[in-house]
Amino acid sequence: MCDGVVVARPCVFCAIVSGEIPASFVLREPAACAFLDARPVFKGHVLVVPPVHVDDFHTLSSGDMGPFWSSVQRVSRAVEAGLQAHGTFVAVNNKISQSVPHLHAHVVPRRKGDGLRGFFWPRTTYDSDAEREDFATRIRAALT
Repeated sequence: MCDGVVVARPCVFCAIVSGEIPASFVLREPAACAFLDARPVFKGHVLVVPPVHVDDFHTLSSGDMGPFWSSVQRVSRAVEAGLQAHGTFVAVNNKISQSVPHLHAHVVPRRKGDGLRGFFWPRTTYDSDAEREDFATRIRAALT
């Protein structure tokens, strides 16, 4: 159950938002929570989620749409500024290829020549929890 909503299986993002599963948060506000992806495309890859359970893009209320996407935009700017990225890739899978059935936007730092082509992305890992936290700290600092 996520905030009173019954889901078919436990929602990993609801567990992260509630603190049951540890994550490196870069943003917590009423419209969105943002944390580093545990399996990033590139280091600094952030997932932005509604803090209450929303299955997918189509079920986000129209009243929550603007505030949620404003948060995604702020995170995107912070990823660029905090990581000196040349840009970001912002994406939402809706149902198909949505690995977690909780709406989430990917904000991936990009650099010219980074090798990302199309939608077949290799994944990487952080060398340590400290390295992951360093990325989160830099993005958090750029949000202020």
